[in-house]
Amino acid sequence: MTSTLLHDLFPILAQPGQPETLYKALEKASHALVGHELFTLLYVDGQDVARVYSNRPTQYPVSGRKLMGPTPWGDLVLKQKKPFLGRDREGVRWAFFDHELIESMGLGSVINIPVLYDGEAIGTFNILAPEHHYKEADVALVAPLASFLVPAFLNVRAEARAATTRSA
Repeated sequence: MTSTLLHDLFPILAQPGQPETLYKALEKASHALVGHELFTLLYVDGQDVARVYSNRPTQYPVSGRKLMGPTPWGDLVLKQKKPFLGRDREGVRWAFFDHELIESMGLGSVINIPVLYDGEAIGTFNILAPEHHYKEADVALVAPLASFLVPAFLNVRAEARAATTRSA
């Protein structure tokens, strides 16, 4: 990642309209770095991941949830805290039960970066593109962007827990 792009993202955190302002800036930055057609952000909520941002909300609406913790993908990304690179449709099929929807959108390549805080995966940064679009070097380019999500994801998790407590 160019240091200029990284440097330009820091002031975004101080701008009003958070976290949406940050989410849109990260969408734009990741597109400039490696390209994507689908950009989603998910926070970890128990064994689920819950979507807080999507650039294609018709197919992947905000607040959509997936049970991903007890899956091979969850073991790799959430437990082992390692990025996942799916270069082709087989990689996408290995990782996601909703691969048919992904493929119907013309997508077949994915990068998932865990958002880490205090030794824990608290969310994921996800970009998808047509098959064979991404390569290993692309993972290293976008991985630093995930750290910008820590404050937003900590906040959304706290809000979700508070809402659960109020409704109980």
